Amino acid sequence: MPQAKQKRGALLTIFAILLVLLSIEDFLKPFGLEGPTTGIVFLGHRFQGNAAFLGWLVGTFLVVYAIGIWTMRRYALTLAYVYGVYVVLNIGIFLLTGPPPDSPGQMAFGIVYSTLAIGGAWALAFLLRRRKEQLA
Repeated sequence: MPQAKQKRGALLTIFAILLVLLSIEDFLKPFGLEGPTTGIVFLGHRFQGNAAFLGWLVGTFLVVYAIGIWTMRRYALTLAYVYGVYVVLNIGIFLLTGPPPDSPGQMAFGIVYSTLAIGGAWALAFLLRRRKEQLA
């Protein structure tokens, strides 16, 4: 396993850990721990309560994706593209159909969040694409 870690490198290791942390957050969505407006945004629409099981679906996807990166599997590259498209669609549809920001602070948060989410998803896809030959 140490050899796989050397092949993976620090940046991919960090991304894999971040994906696991995101998955934990999604797994916890149905429990409403973040407050009464807790829910998961799935394809641009916020789901709460029983429909928040979608958090488990997204969380499972993220765990499988993280495992693919951790073990340097070729399927991780495919999941990177799927996730990149999903993030763009999710944010884009939410921006078009969701409620407008209540304040300049919320707008700034939305811009920063969207930039980091889309940029991070596609940066990871780019990194995996560059390392394609090393994926088993």
